[in-house]
Amino acid sequence: MTQPGPPSHLATSSTAPEHNISRPTTAMPPLDAWMHRQQSSGGSNMTAALLAWFEGLPPTLTALRSLAEYRLAPYDRLRQMPNAAESTDDSWPLWSTGPHFEAAHHIVESPSAATTELEGDIAALFTAPLDPRRPPWQLHLIPTTGGFVLLFRAHHALLDGRSIATLLRALFDETAALRPPRVGDAAAADTPSRARQLAWTLGDLLPKARPLPFHGPVDPYRVLSFRQVTRKELDAARVSLRSAASAERASTNAVFLAATAGALRTLGITGRSLPSLPGICALVPVDVRTNEESQLLGNHYATVRVPLPQQRDARERLAAVDSFIRRAAIGARARTQAAVVSSRPRKITPLSNAAGRYVDSPRYFSLLCSSVSTHAGELTLGSARLTAMAAVPPLGPGHPLAVTAIHHGGTSVVTAITDHNHRDLAQPLAERIHDEIRILAN
Repeated sequence: MTQPGPPSHLATSSTAPEHNISRPTTAMPPLDAWMHRQQSSGGSNMTAALLAWFEGLPPTLTALRSLAEYRLAPYDRLRQMPNAAESTDDSWPLWSTGPHFEAAHHIVESPSAATTELEGDIAALFTAPLDPRRPPWQLHLIPTTGGFVLLFRAHHALLDGRSIATLLRALFDETAALRPPRVGDAAAADTPSRARQLAWTLGDLLPKARPLPFHGPVDPYRVLSFRQVTRKELDAARVSLRSAASAERASTNAVFLAATAGALRTLGITGRSLPSLPGICALVPVDVRTNEESQLLGNHYATVRVPLPQQRDARERLAAVDSFIRRAAIGARARTQAAVVSSRPRKITPLSNAAGRYVDSPRYFSLLCSSVSTHAGELTLGSARLTAMAAVPPLGPGHPLAVTAIHHGGTSVVTAITDHNHRDLAQPLAERIHDEIRILAN
């Protein structure tokens, strides 16, 4: 395997860690701290992961570690871990930065997996605790029939999904011009009025979601189900919104959310009607990095609650979701929320703990729905070609189900993740979301 330098869009100016012998400590940003206090890095509930499928010969473990030493070592974030020595139950948590990047401890080869057994094998690896003595991340090389899989998992306090994708792409070779994500563009840069920002902030304090029938305690084990959706199917679903009055296509995010709404309706997972709670609500993570911050690691996102309509007609559901996304100024709303969170005083208090439990409650959101596009051309690792990616998010307290979609090249992967007590939900939900996309496409 050749070892060219990092692509220009991933180049950093950080000093190589082997020349950094200090162990500085810094206060965790509020979102990092919230994730950290949900569960320590030795556990599994707050682990996030990204899965990448490749066609072609897998690299040797030695070659992969060598490449990581060259391309990932400059990222200081990969040497950070929670500083237990200087933290107490009521103190603000700290990050400690170690002096060395340890590829041998973080990059491992797992046993070969048959395609039919991959979901179970990935779920078991995802559930395995991260080493509490080292920075909480790990990269697994998993040979499969006709190719291999890379599983990058990390405690969510250390890395969000965009950060994991950035680090994986640092390992890959770009074979086409990078198409940058549309983040913080001129059209979205208008600053909302103070009154609107205040209304958003107050609105985020109100319960807006109907608890689903399965909400409750979450066990530490995970069950995964993947379904691949072709670009042809997705594009056909997007144009189904067009009419004689409008030439607009629905966004991929709207298609995913509308299909999820239809799947929940078809499976009868709609919860009980409560007069004070409007209906099922998806918690949608929105990246708040600007174009200049596109490679910034850590947690840099905010969440927006999107109603999932329950109309019988699939296109009516899609029109309702797409209309909400367009008129709700989701990007501006997320940036306002992120600014409020980052300005919060850094103190651990009973009120802040209660607020943290509240925003994770089923009355705040019904389930997590995350949809991301890679905005990349063809990516390779050595002679192997990246064919698809999938996201595996953590399951928060009280929420034993989450769904995600990652769109890369000609393939999208819908993932349903549950705890073991609700394992019967994973496969039917992933299959039904795919079916709902097909209904929109026809």
